Amino acid sequence: MKHFFIPILGCFLSLSTLAQQAPKPYGALPSARQLKWHDTEMYCIVHFTPTTFEDKEWGYGDADPKTFNPSNFSAEQIVKSAKAGGFRGIVFVAKHHDGFCLWPTKTTDYNISKSPFRNGKGDMVKEMVEACRKNGMKIGLYCSPWDRNSAAYGTDQYLPIYQAQLKELYTQYGELFMSWHDGANGGDGYYGGARESRKINNLTYYDWDNTWQITRKLQPNANIFSDIGWDVRWVGNEKGFANETSWATFTPTAADGKSKGVPGNANDYDAPTGTRNGEKWIPAECDVPLRPGWFYHASQDGKSKSPQQLLELYYKSVGRGAAFDLGLSPDKRGQLHEDDVAILKSFGEILKKTFSKNWANTAQVTATGGRGFAVKTMLDNNRQTYWASKDNVTTPELVLSWSKPVSFNVLSIREAIALGQRIEEFALDIWENGDWKEIHRGTSVGALRLVRLPKYHTTEKIRVRITKSPVAVTISELGVYTEPEQLLAPTVRRDQKGTVTISSPVSVREIRYTLDGSEPKATSPLYSESFALPQAATVKARAFGEAQSGPVTTVDFDMPSTKWKIDQKADKAIDGDPTTVWTSAKDASYPHTLTLDLGETLGLKGFTYTPDASDHRSGTVYKYRVYVSTDGENWGQPVAEGQFDNIQNNPLEQRVRFKQTMPGQFLRFVAVESTNGKETWARVAELGVITK
Repeated sequence: MKHFFIPILGCFLSLSTLAQQAPKPYGALPSARQLKWHDTEMYCIVHFTPTTFEDKEWGYGDADPKTFNPSNFSAEQIVKSAKAGGFRGIVFVAKHHDGFCLWPTKTTDYNISKSPFRNGKGDMVKEMVEACRKNGMKIGLYCSPWDRNSAAYGTDQYLPIYQAQLKELYTQYGELFMSWHDGANGGDGYYGGARESRKINNLTYYDWDNTWQITRKLQPNANIFSDIGWDVRWVGNEKGFANETSWATFTPTAADGKSKGVPGNANDYDAPTGTRNGEKWIPAECDVPLRPGWFYHASQDGKSKSPQQLLELYYKSVGRGAAFDLGLSPDKRGQLHEDDVAILKSFGEILKKTFSKNWANTAQVTATGGRGFAVKTMLDNNRQTYWASKDNVTTPELVLSWSKPVSFNVLSIREAIALGQRIEEFALDIWENGDWKEIHRGTSVGALRLVRLPKYHTTEKIRVRITKSPVAVTISELGVYTEPEQLLAPTVRRDQKGTVTISSPVSVREIRYTLDGSEPKATSPLYSESFALPQAATVKARAFGEAQSGPVTTVDFDMPSTKWKIDQKADKAIDGDPTTVWTSAKDASYPHTLTLDLGETLGLKGFTYTPDASDHRSGTVYKYRVYVSTDGENWGQPVAEGQFDNIQNNPLEQRVRFKQTMPGQFLRFVAVESTNGKETWARVAELGVITK
């Protein structure tokens, strides 16, 4: 009898042995396009529109196209900087919510051809695509379905326009690796001069079933990202990390939390964790901006995430089987700020130093309960080959042994996900003093699980125990690594009494700080205990080790709330601790009002609002009005009113400056509407004023 050989995940097995050797697939499985997406792991999303030149976070749709005039745009600089950080692709925002198209589209006059860029002959999408292909980077595109400029938005005339835009993008620029969509749908906008609020049903208005068929037909290899899929789901936050337990399988639920959802449903409760044994393979993407916002703001210079913070996000996104999508924001030149370029380069260097040497490759590896597959397939740096246990062995053990001790703090495990996500729990042991010592317990594995230990361990043997799996286990790759020692940015807090405390999340030799805005040096004041800061000041702090210094933390403190009083029993809103949150009475309704008594008359230049940043938050204020008074009785007209764009997804401190300095002892904050639009209560983590 002849043996016919067919390839299964890179292993060639004869038909006569296939049934007894290859484990059966388990649960929902990834498609070929999804497997390629998993291989990508890290990419960046680039936001650059007239919004950048308006110094806004979301454009209203009324900016003159002539405002979009970058002085020295360089797609090469942006792409090369991302690549230096270890990222493998770019998602370029071809159209954001303001409706301005960065390619010469036939669908609207509100596009790049009406701007001075390249004398009206420019095509920024084309330049980004060409730069990516030249530098070996994947390219994807995002075309916002919400269009705050279009007069047709909200009517049945808009969908053909949006679909035509997708068709242009998906036929004119070659193969894409992602078709990216988000959940921002409807609200205030210019809308051709109407200047009104338009609400739509995002589950039905865009006819997603047919609209996404445009992607499937024109870009069959592009993964569709949205709130819940089809191919990749949003992780449910803009913090940049997935849950500790993270499943790539998912069963969407509708807004009522009961019935099954449909494509386009936003804010699914299970998005951060996925669904164990979910109906579909829809892994998570973890998006987060490098700077506090998605667009460039000069006021945020010096506040970008440090390389060490990016590394932590990497472990909590890619290291939990998801993808890391980092937001990059070119400045008015059309380039990334020099600080951001340096951060990306440093982050990439840390990744190279950490993962360039796999100690597992020098180890003797043994495994219990195998089904005949060579254990060396776990060390061949090929995700398509794998080792597997027998069908009746669901708790195998893997042991790595060295002739001389190795020092490590990172373990990596990959499953052969083409056969499904299987492992539910595992444990890590080291050989110490003649016996095994457990040092870590973990849960889901999937595409990748990175275990980052809090300290280095030196040992001659490591044991990985799979402690829970419903079926036979598959392991495609196993790694043991040593991360270079990192000095993390300190945490700087000031309480209601005006006392500043500086701490470090890891053990450091010393912390130095400044109050004048200068960079902390080895000769700057040494932090030894909490200190009083009764005035407005910029505190910068940095940790120092034996031979290196860490990233700088910068915090702009205004006047402390020592003398302040507030009504509504809202002391938590002025205690200097953003983790404590005031909640209005839930049986009340909007608008909600908080009145601050500052204890003295100050020159008020603006106010700050910090929302609750916890998971599954509610009562986040979207629309607001602010009044100022010298006596607490006469208030006059609002000194500021508007909305906090994208605050639900990116719950950071909001800083709003008044058009002119206002003398006042009292400030009244009026919460007009929540982001949900249906909640009756409001929540405030911190409320403050700007005087400098």
